[in-house]
Amino acid sequence: MKILDKYIFKKFLTTYVFAVLVIVLVILVIDFVEKNDDFIEKNAPMNEILGVYYLNLAPYWANYISPLMIFISTVFFTAKMASHTEIIAILTSGTSFVRLMKPYLMGSLVVAAVSFIMVGWLLPRANAKRISFENKYIKEQFFFSDRDFHMAISGDTYVYFSSYNNDSKTAYDFTIEKFDENELVEKLSARRIMWIDTLNKWRIYDYKIRKLGILKDNMSFPKTHIDSAVGMFPSDFESTHAIYETFTIPELNHKINLIESRGSEGIASFQIELYQRFATPFAVVILSLIGLIVSARKRRGGVGLQIAIGFVLAFVYILFYIMSKGIAESGNMPPLLAVWMPNIVFILIGSGMYFGIPK
Repeated sequence: MKILDKYIFKKFLTTYVFAVLVIVLVILVIDFVEKNDDFIEKNAPMNEILGVYYLNLAPYWANYISPLMIFISTVFFTAKMASHTEIIAILTSGTSFVRLMKPYLMGSLVVAAVSFIMVGWLLPRANAKRISFENKYIKEQFFFSDRDFHMAISGDTYVYFSSYNNDSKTAYDFTIEKFDENELVEKLSARRIMWIDTLNKWRIYDYKIRKLGILKDNMSFPKTHIDSAVGMFPSDFESTHAIYETFTIPELNHKINLIESRGSEGIASFQIELYQRFATPFAVVILSLIGLIVSARKRRGGVGLQIAIGFVLAFVYILFYIMSKGIAESGNMPPLLAVWMPNIVFILIGSGMYFGIPK
């Protein structure tokens, strides 16, 4: 790494880290002011507020705003370099614009790699603690209130229960129906089933099994109870508030496969979360290079105009991000395409701006 690379690389990372720290601190202060009444009402201990909630909220926001902060910080320090004629001096020394992009690319790749590791494996654990705190001290206590609930646990097997109690993890008037080419072939009926934590299984009480035949049905009452995995879990009936944020990438893949095997709805939110974890690191690289292109030229009006252009482009990116996510959640566009739409649009914008600048 040459002296020029080290100089720009250092400016790149220090400006980005400083910008993220300042914005995250502002967000945390605003969040505390907004939620302080909830903390007082629910008697949340201060050590949990600071050591559990905000300690895990800070990295969440730091990663969430990374693409925009890396763009704005790149525009800021590069425009300042351009106003001091540093960029002109670098280019007139024989360094090409493509070569100038190298330290920016290196810095953005470092941030992108850290971001990918964070969103893929580290942040989900922090999010689980944060969301658990929110459910306990901020959100209203959750109760599964659906009645006469049906769910597919595989392509040809369905379960039903009339009601479910979250505290006792018990479902009442439970049935499992197995079909063969749309014909019911077997049905298990039980008064109730209860989740046994030590076994990680459901205990089915007072059950009977009915096998449907061509000439006659076969009814059996094997035991007073039996332990079975069934194919569903208590987590299926707990609060789903931001639950997808608590899964690592392998866990997200497993959850998506599980929902697909059940033929159930609600898969889009998990797919969007998975695709975003791959799209966000690319956004970091794309926006940092666009930031360089926007701010590399020295302008008579000083850095103010370049920073203003940077904020406009940042606003456009946010607009595309919100719109594409909403479109994906509504089902009007495949989640993969919708999540990557902001990156695709900004790759086109960046390419047009790159070929339009003097090198």
